[in-house]
Amino acid sequence: MHEMSIAMAVVGQVEEAARAGGASAVTEVRLQVGELAGVVPDALDFCFGLACAGTVLEGAALATEFVPARARCGSCAAAWPVGMPPELCCLRCARATDVELVSGRELQILSVRWEDGPDPVRTAEPISEEC
Repeated sequence: MHEMSIAMAVVGQVEEAARAGGASAVTEVRLQVGELAGVVPDALDFCFGLACAGTVLEGAALATEFVPARARCGSCAAAWPVGMPPELCCLRCARATDVELVSGRELQILSVRWEDGPDPVRTAEPISEEC
């Protein structure tokens, strides 16, 4: 499942920024996830919790903002929801050669909330990658 590698990458980037910013704990991470990004939100949420163990993000909430896939025709300027499976042929003029996917592939960190101050006491051990 690639959600674990995504979660680990997010945790790594956020942890680096939080430490550089003097954070003692990260409380929330907001992600933008496009419909066509190939991410299962529940799996990402589960993996995020595991990836946060033993880091400054331990206990942080993950908020995911879903972005629907939309396309636009360069020939007639029509725009439509792409859906799943993706419909990439213009619904107005039936052309498929001049279609641009304008949203739905997003996968980015939108914002991070953290607390400043001394490091909190950690009571849980990080999960070994050998498990």
